[in-house]
Amino acid sequence: MYKRILVPYDGSAPSRAGLAEAIDLAADSGATLVLLHVVSELPLLMGSEAYVNYGELADILMTSGQALAQEAAGIADKAGVKFETKVVDGGATAVCDVILDQITAQHCDLVAMGTHGRRGLKRLTLGSDAELVLRRSPVPVLLAKAAEASA
Repeated sequence: MYKRILVPYDGSAPSRAGLAEAIDLAADSGATLVLLHVVSELPLLMGSEAYVNYGELADILMTSGQALAQEAAGIADKAGVKFETKVVDGGATAVCDVILDQITAQHCDLVAMGTHGRRGLKRLTLGSDAELVLRRSPVPVLLAKAAEASA
C-alpha cells in the first residue's frame, strides 16, 4: 500500500475534500501524509499596476501559508494519522510544477488532491493544477471533488 501521500492544501473546499480522502487512506494503510502548501507569487506578478510592497505581501503570503499548513495538520492530528507539513515558496513557478517537484523531493508514492471540477470556458481561462498534476505525475493521483453547496 502507500507509504507517503502528498496532500496539496490551500484551505479551499476541494483541498479539504482531498485531505479527507488522504486521511481515510492513511488511517487504513498507516501511511504518512505530507501536507503541502505552496506559496505562489505568480498571481501578484500578473496583477494590477498599482503600487504594492511585494516584500511585505510575500511575507503575508508565507505567514498565511504556514497557518493553512497548521490548519491541515490540526485536521490530520485530530484524525490520528501520521503527518508532516511542508510550506514551499514557489515564487513565480506554477503551483502544479511545485507540486510535481515535491512528489520526488518528499519521496511520495501517491498524490491526493482536490479539484474544482471546472468545465468549459472556466477551465480554459482559470486552468487546472489538478489536471496538470494528473497528466504529468510519476505516481498515482487521487482527485477528490468537494460536495456541491445546496442551492
